[in-house]
Amino acid sequence: QVQVMESGGGLVQPGESLRLSCAASGVTSQSYDVSWWRQAPGRERELVALMSSDHRVANYPASVRGRFTISLDNTKTTAYLRMNNLKREDTAVYYCKLAFSGRVRWGQGTQVTVSS
Repeated sequence: QVQVMESGGGLVQPGESLRLSCAASGVTSQSYDVSWWRQAPGRERELVALMSSDHRVANYPASVRGRFTISLDNTKTTAYLRMNNLKREDTAVYYCKLAFSGRVRWGQGTQVTVSS
């Protein structure tokens, strides 16, 4: 059974950095997409970054471009989201989504709070 688990969230001050991790287990497919999403209170879930297993990266939305970087370690089936220069508006629950063989798995989410 495929499982996805995020970690690395926390409370940081504006301008600081965080790195989120998304560890997938039970994946047997060699081809998959990993994406990071976030959802702030009262708002819809939005895509933050996407990477396929061959390391092709989709465009980041303007709100995070230049500050967030997605990466993938295929050997560990683990994805990362490096977030620099965090802003208060980045506060949200961050989710990892794994898409493979026509199926989707979401993690439980990790809270990121940016506040002084």
